[in-house]
Amino acid sequence: MPRKTRQIALAFPLAPPHLVQVLRGITDYARRRGNWVLSPNPDTYRMSVGDLRGWPGDGVIAMVDTPAEARAAQSLSIPVVNLSGRLRRSSLPRVMVDQQGVGRLAAEHLLDCGFRRFGYYGPPDVWFGQLRCRGFVERIDEAGGECSVLEATTAPGRSRRWGHWQQPLLGWLKTLAPPVGVMATFDARAAMVVEACGVLGLRVPNDVAVIGVDNHEVVCEFCPVPLSSVDRNGYRIGREAAALLDRLISGRKPPQSEILLPPSGVVKRRSTDVVAVGDRHVAAAVEYAHRHVDEPFGVERFLRLVPLSRRSLEHRFRRCLGLTPYEFLCRVRVEHAKRLLVGPEKRLLREVSTACGFTEPRRFRLIFRRATGMSPAEYRRRHADASGNVP
Repeated sequence: MPRKTRQIALAFPLAPPHLVQVLRGITDYARRRGNWVLSPNPDTYRMSVGDLRGWPGDGVIAMVDTPAEARAAQSLSIPVVNLSGRLRRSSLPRVMVDQQGVGRLAAEHLLDCGFRRFGYYGPPDVWFGQLRCRGFVERIDEAGGECSVLEATTAPGRSRRWGHWQQPLLGWLKTLAPPVGVMATFDARAAMVVEACGVLGLRVPNDVAVIGVDNHEVVCEFCPVPLSSVDRNGYRIGREAAALLDRLISGRKPPQSEILLPPSGVVKRRSTDVVAVGDRHVAAAVEYAHRHVDEPFGVERFLRLVPLSRRSLEHRFRRCLGLTPYEFLCRVRVEHAKRLLVGPEKRLLREVSTACGFTEPRRFRLIFRRATGMSPAEYRRRHADASGNVP
């Protein structure tokens, strides 16, 4: 007997690139399900959940980002899954990226570049921005770095002209001593930082390295200095949101807490393509480690690069990076492994091990687990684009 057709409304804008990835994840789930008909937002940018009142469908996936929208969603007689991180508490089942994890990943990337001074630039009144800031600052604190935060509005209004945002940003950038690594809440804000650096004569990435969030290719690639960005893992978010809605339609209870998915990684471009270490000997070792991460070598290779004893090199590494040379080399290899594990090529684990400079898979698994708390296979499963079988 053919299954009943399900009508699913998609009440979110289709234009932003990260939501296009979400849409692809939902679409793939719907195709596998076989009996879903998707009704996307007829307007490219905006649709209110309240507009669905009386709609004879089965479920909704929406961006519910205001209290009024939340009340409208709750008044519907069909289940709604929320994708938005703007509200501190969602009265609806919610699927989104781990916002604090986004901040921590951006911090890890800048720490790997060798920065010890940092900044965060974001809006003052958006919950997901506050979480990203928290994750960023916490990771910097753990590493012993310094972090300055600027929270400022950018939207023009009756009392604010176009470009009003630049003066607070310029003033803040003047207080940061180069070299400094800056995270912005999303890519458009990161582009603002790059523009402001140009006004002040600061070089990106040499004086100020900049990273955003969303991997918005138009913003990132057409910025005066192409932007590095954290990819939010939109495809998997879409798949998980669709799977959750499917369970709710079937009459199952919603999860007790929201579903948080890890970001898929950092897409590195020129805005963070730098090694920011004041000590030239440490900088030489750091740059070598990044460029030769696929080669099986140890700290002895560093000692052949610089005219220092092992003890002296370790002292300088600790002073500059808060790590020993061995600890730093392990971190570079593990971060490279993370990118390969979730990349599109789907390499075998032994291939990933070799590509990260490990002489044997057993050693790779040991170092990876020590750094992340999970095996490489577990990490791959947790970050996989696909999320299980369709019921």
